[in-house]
Amino acid sequence: MKKHEEMAQRLLGAPYDTLDETTKRVTRHVAARQHIARNTAAELDTPTTLGQRAADAVASFGGSWTFIALFAATLVIWVGLNSFILVQYSKTFDPYPYILLNLFLSMLAAVQAPIILMSQNRQAEKDRLHAGHDYEVNLKAELEIMLLHEKVDLLREGQWSELLAIQKEQLRLLADLMESRTAAAR
Repeated sequence: MKKHEEMAQRLLGAPYDTLDETTKRVTRHVAARQHIARNTAAELDTPTTLGQRAADAVASFGGSWTFIALFAATLVIWVGLNSFILVQYSKTFDPYPYILLNLFLSMLAAVQAPIILMSQNRQAEKDRLHAGHDYEVNLKAELEIMLLHEKVDLLREGQWSELLAIQKEQLRLLADLMESRTAAAR
């Protein structure tokens, strides 16, 4: 039986063939005493397309206080300009329910939402990769700790056996000493 198969059975309590691919890989790494940690950021450093960079920029700007402040300022200016024109000329370029403003806001939301979702999908992909790697490292650490516990238990059992043998020898020597003292006292 190969070492990783025996280890899977002993530590995980399941046959190696029934494990998922991630657990099999971790078990092989533990059995071969190889490290499993890697730089997942380097795996994600693939060149991004113009669209991906644009999506990240829009998501970054759209989720900032600068965007919120500019957006609020634009709304205030829009309403203020309409009110000023209404007072000065008794006309407005966008009457009260601000239908034109609503159209612009709807168009902004219609364009901005999918772009932000594209950026979030890319980030979610990165997060899944990091989470998978974290799982592998944690599983390997757990298996290594279990192996260390086994080794410590074996050492402790060996020490107890040695201590019992020493104690038996001491008791035998003590009995011999007591016997020789009793014989000398007669």
